[in-house]
Amino acid sequence: MQIPDAEALCRELAAQIRPHVTPDTALVGIRTGGLWLAERLHAELGLATPLGAIDVSFYRDDYAAKGLHANPQRTDIPCRVEGAPIVLVDDVLYTGRTTRAALNELFDYGRPARVDLAVLVDRGGRELPIAARFCALTLPEPLAASQALELERTADGTLSLRLTDA
Repeated sequence: MQIPDAEALCRELAAQIRPHVTPDTALVGIRTGGLWLAERLHAELGLATPLGAIDVSFYRDDYAAKGLHANPQRTDIPCRVEGAPIVLVDDVLYTGRTTRAALNELFDYGRPARVDLAVLVDRGGRELPIAARFCALTLPEPLAASQALELERTADGTLSLRLTDA
C-alpha cells in the first residue's frame, strides 16, 4: 500500500467540512492524532468556538482487560456541548470502538444538537456500526489487523501517516 499524503488529506477534509460549518460549530479532537488533526482543521476553518480535546482512556470497553493507557491525558472541552453542533475528529477510523468511547464521554458534558465524525482515513475493519460523515480517504481494501496506520506530527507541525506492524 502506498502511504497517502496526510497534508493533502487534511486539506481535503477541511474542504468537506467547510460548507457545513455554522457559527456554533465546535471541533473536539480525540487524543492524540485526532487532536493534532483537529488543531489543523480548527485553524484552516477559522472557527471561533474553542477547540476541545478528549481522551477516551477511561471510556474504552477494553479498559478492564488492558488497564489504563500508559499516558492518559486530560479531557478539555471549553465550549458549550449542550445543543451545539459538534464535529468529533479522529485520525484513523478502524473498529469504531474509540469513536464509541468518545461519544460516551462527550455526552457526559451535555446533549449536542448533532455529532458528526470527521476522519482522515477510514481503514476498514469496523466492529461497531459507526461511519464518518467527513472522510478524506477510504482505503479500497481493509488493512490487516496486524497493521496499524498512525498519524505523526513532526517538530515543525507537519502531519504524515505511517504504516506499521501492530
